[in-house]
Amino acid sequence: MKSISIKNNEAITLPAIPVLNYLDFLEYNTGLMGDEANHCVQYFAFQRNNVLKLICCMANDSEGNIKISSSEVLFNSPEVYPSFSNIHLSFHCFEREIHENFGLNYADHPSLKPLRYPFNKANKNSTIANYPFYQSESEELHEVGVGPIHAGIIEPGHFRFICSGEQILHLEVQLGYQHRGIEQLMISKKNLLQRNMLAESIAGDTVVGHTTAFVKTWESLCGFEASQDIQFVRTFALEWERIANHTGDLSALCNDIAYQLGASVFGRLRTPIINSFQGWCGNRLAKSLVRAGNNRFPFTRKTADTFLKVMDTYELDYLEMYKRMRNLPSVLARLEKTGIVNTAQAAEIGTVGMAARMCDIHRDIRASHPHDLYVGLNHHPITKRHGDVYSRTQIRKEEILQSLVYERHFIENIPSLSSCNRELKQPTPDTFSLSLVEGWRGEICHCAITDERGELKIYKIKDPSLHNWLAVALAVRNNEISDFPVCNKSFNLSYCGHDL
Repeated sequence: MKSISIKNNEAITLPAIPVLNYLDFLEYNTGLMGDEANHCVQYFAFQRNNVLKLICCMANDSEGNIKISSSEVLFNSPEVYPSFSNIHLSFHCFEREIHENFGLNYADHPSLKPLRYPFNKANKNSTIANYPFYQSESEELHEVGVGPIHAGIIEPGHFRFICSGEQILHLEVQLGYQHRGIEQLMISKKNLLQRNMLAESIAGDTVVGHTTAFVKTWESLCGFEASQDIQFVRTFALEWERIANHTGDLSALCNDIAYQLGASVFGRLRTPIINSFQGWCGNRLAKSLVRAGNNRFPFTRKTADTFLKVMDTYELDYLEMYKRMRNLPSVLARLEKTGIVNTAQAAEIGTVGMAARMCDIHRDIRASHPHDLYVGLNHHPITKRHGDVYSRTQIRKEEILQSLVYERHFIENIPSLSSCNRELKQPTPDTFSLSLVEGWRGEICHCAITDERGELKIYKIKDPSLHNWLAVALAVRNNEISDFPVCNKSFNLSYCGHDL
């Protein structure tokens, strides 16, 4: 047996994961990529004595399962290994992290550059100041640097362009400026509430998405099955977070093309959405709402009435504003055929979320690996075909309307508050757990491993931005540099979600 197959949010014993020799491990997992339904949701390593254990998690979107396999190599070995990435580029970030953290050497990795510059990197001489940017020696080309200090209030990131006049020929995105050590803090903090709050801080605009992934991971380690009212809160909040962020992004897209009416109206419409979170749980970004094994803020009929009023008012203004925006030739001229990523590119680099669905790749955890109320929802992902800024705009517009339909459906079926919620047990020893959640940006993955005492010893986090930053670099090629802001915002990826 080359792998063990699990479902989303299922826990298994660590010894149950088959151990393959490295070449078989490589052949098996890269071979799965021959089926377009398969993709890698997590691939990481951890040290155990003098051994480096590699674990690869491959999700099949048609069958709804995740195949887990592993391999072991000597830690600090001078041996050089063939890379997954040379066979399929979608593995490149995972292998770059393994190389950066543990010094595992690859013979044929296409771009073995630093990923995050963590405090515990293997090569202490590798610093962000000497990042090996791709360069061109042509006297006809010039370089443009943007960042790392951002013109707004978001996190730092550096963009290095190679241009011919105004035309972008190449973009390299350099991250790794933040060193929060979230994964290590998850292990060192022993209090569940502290861990819950850390999950809320992984990406500030994806509080519900990452916290839901954390609590689902933790509850599966503890053998806890959430009651219907707990599942309701998490599912409702995930869709509400989607509406809020898509609306804010439409405002930002309008701002980047100087359409001030759209920027103002969509920005104004986001406010009552996030204010509804504050009325529900006391925080506009939904911090404190999602807790492991707990429903601190039950969704009552009174809460429902408040949300319904907000939705009714929001939807009318939203539809009118989008219609005006869509009918303006000057708007469409900036959005259509700008920032194109084609389907072959999107598949090759392993995009998720909107970055996949803009190219008719049906990648959506709500449909392929559903959890909580998504199990009975029969969700159909919204896809487009052209892979441009306008496709990403249309997906936002239609997903907002789809989420409003879901929220009204949920409100029609509010479960009663459960009186039989069990206490969370201690996590099971020597156990592996994985949780997939479709955040508003795309696929979130959290993995956890416990030791022989049931203590957390490994915690791995993947934000969808990890997969999608390369799509931004591809999207801007052959566009004018003045189109970079709208291309970048059309993805709106997370800096802190990458720099864990």
